[in-house]
Amino acid sequence: MDADRLKQYVALFGGWLSALLLYLGTLNVKFEWFDQDSITALETLLMATIPFAVAMYGVYKNSYRLSKKAKEQEETLKRHGLK
Repeated sequence: MDADRLKQYVALFGGWLSALLLYLGTLNVKFEWFDQDSITALETLLMATIPFAVAMYGVYKNSYRLSKKAKEQEETLKRHGLK
């Protein structure tokens, strides 16, 4: 997933939360902690966390061979001096 698409999904989620905030306001349901600033902070957190999680998965996948085929491939690359 590229960065632009990720930003679009996070913005879409933030917009949905904003709509939820407005809907709850019409029902006179109010939470002091749930406001536009908290929604923006959550969007910022997601924008940082999702790429971090994807990068960590890549590091994990490359560090610990997850399948028998990947282990065999690494051994072959080492034998041929390519790794």
